[in-house]
Amino acid sequence: MHTSLDILKKYWGYSSFKPLQGEIIDSVIEGEDTFALLPTGGGKSICYQIPVMMKKGIGVVISPLIALMQDQVHHLQKKGIKAIALTSGIKYAELDTLLDNCIYGNYKFLYLSPERLQQDIVQERLKQMSINLIAVDEAHCISQWGSDFRPSYKKISVLRELFPSIPMIALTASATKIVVADIINELELFQPKIFKQSFYRSNLAYRVIHAGDKHHNILQILEKHPGSSIIYTRNRKTTIELDDFLNDHGHRTTYYHGGVDAKEKTKRFKQWITNDIRIMVATNAFGMGVDKPDVRTVIHYDIPESIESYFQEAGRAGRDGKLSHAFLLKNQNDHQRLHNQFIKVLPNIEAVKTIYRKLCNYFQISYGEGEHTTHEFDFNSFCKTYGFGTLLTYNTLQFLDRCEVIRFTQRFSQKNHLQIIISGSQVLRFIANNSTYELIIKTILRSYSNIFDEKVAINIPDLASKTDIDEKAIIAILNTLQEQKILEFSHQLSDAVLIFLVPREDERTINKIKPILIEQNESKIKKVQSILKFSRDHTKCKSRQLLHYFGEKDTFDCEICSFCIDAKNLNINNISQKQVETDIIKLLTERKMSSRDLTKQLHYPEKLVLQVLRKMNELRIIKINHDNNYQIG
Repeated sequence: MHTSLDILKKYWGYSSFKPLQGEIIDSVIEGEDTFALLPTGGGKSICYQIPVMMKKGIGVVISPLIALMQDQVHHLQKKGIKAIALTSGIKYAELDTLLDNCIYGNYKFLYLSPERLQQDIVQERLKQMSINLIAVDEAHCISQWGSDFRPSYKKISVLRELFPSIPMIALTASATKIVVADIINELELFQPKIFKQSFYRSNLAYRVIHAGDKHHNILQILEKHPGSSIIYTRNRKTTIELDDFLNDHGHRTTYYHGGVDAKEKTKRFKQWITNDIRIMVATNAFGMGVDKPDVRTVIHYDIPESIESYFQEAGRAGRDGKLSHAFLLKNQNDHQRLHNQFIKVLPNIEAVKTIYRKLCNYFQISYGEGEHTTHEFDFNSFCKTYGFGTLLTYNTLQFLDRCEVIRFTQRFSQKNHLQIIISGSQVLRFIANNSTYELIIKTILRSYSNIFDEKVAINIPDLASKTDIDEKAIIAILNTLQEQKILEFSHQLSDAVLIFLVPREDERTINKIKPILIEQNESKIKKVQSILKFSRDHTKCKSRQLLHYFGEKDTFDCEICSFCIDAKNLNINNISQKQVETDIIKLLTERKMSSRDLTKQLHYPEKLVLQVLRKMNELRIIKINHDNNYQIG
């Protein structure tokens, strides 16, 4: 029987565990339900991987993102450990074979999405497996108070019903006390052992900057702080515009958002992870599960919607332990933008009732009917039919999904497919002779790099946003270009599937979930207010502010954040330079000393000591000898 440390050395090459890893692993080995709250880069995956390796049988891991699962499986396979990820797009016959492999093929890890877990074939085959552990990664996604809530995570508890005696471990990098309690309740963890590591990051400098010109500030930051970088924006349009701006100023950048097709995402991620491209400009669709140790800067172009989101995204810098920076840029417009983007579009109870009633009318569902009926759903057409704002409607449908009134499944990637079937030079000649189509064709070329090679999924609303052309007009243009043999274009009328889970009862249906809506809206407002307060509060250390938010009370100033740096500069201005000169002369009278030695001996800010040394040297009060030591002049 190998010990956990033996397995760590053999497969991971480390001689010791990071803080709390050993204790968490021991808890899992002892068969206890376990909750691990470790900061980004704290080594969460080892906490469930090693216990699975120490026991007979297979570990089942629930994970929210395909890229995250594939990355974990890839790393395990490189170590010679048999692992499978059942992602979307796998055909039934292949799924059948892969599940058989898990039962009979001596596999150690099965990674599943929460959606895949709901399939009958998956649940039936799981019953035949010798499961030794259930791990729920990114567990905050199960909490309605978490920043990355996923409605599908609510159904993970089916594993507790199927395997009541199998230990379970929940892992996350950021959670308040409310979220921790909610996760434990949702997963039905039995008297879990809770391990929480401090969120303090000694090497990460949180810098909040009031930016009159954010583009200019970003250029300054990138020049001053070389190395790999992530720049977060809040929408796709800004992502593309900022990527163009930085490329125009000589930086090697690429961009990443939910509308980029899968192959292009993989290509761009690889370019960034291998440092072929220095800067990744991205929406919050990028980052979960990314384990790049040498990210030197994370820059938030916009204030995110919560401290949880900010902390997780900022925490992707400096995982190698070296000094790194997280910059948050803000200006006077951010308060109103956050209000418009996250608060103004929160549905109240009347909006939910109205949209639900119109949804039923849209599909001609009678009162008392509709339960378990499935419908192709054109989201934008629905909004236009009734004059609803898209963000308010989307948030309402997400809320109804969370409350299991409906199941709202988006499938934008399957909606429209396009391929240009002439050469690049022919496209340029066509544009020169048909300027009407120049904007839409160039936008497509910039958005989808492999458009000449194969049919790719395109997002019509995204193109409409970039070109300021109506969606119907874009579809008409693409159909015209298809007739002219410029491209091939397939268009579906629906962009989502909607399933009614309960009979239509209008107000009675919605009144049951009214308390949940009120609580969720209050929670969202508090989160926005908290991040705004963090961005404005210049009275205390930024690191301490974050730690206090997550419930840590015994904290101290980090000395490297924007507040601490400003405080040091203020102290420099208040210290008498004459006193510093006197103390330097006293030390140099005794012996010759380097600037480093002087800085250590003198209890003044380093910047001030160096400033006074330069001045004294210029006045020939002191001088530098051939050993680079200072002496009395």
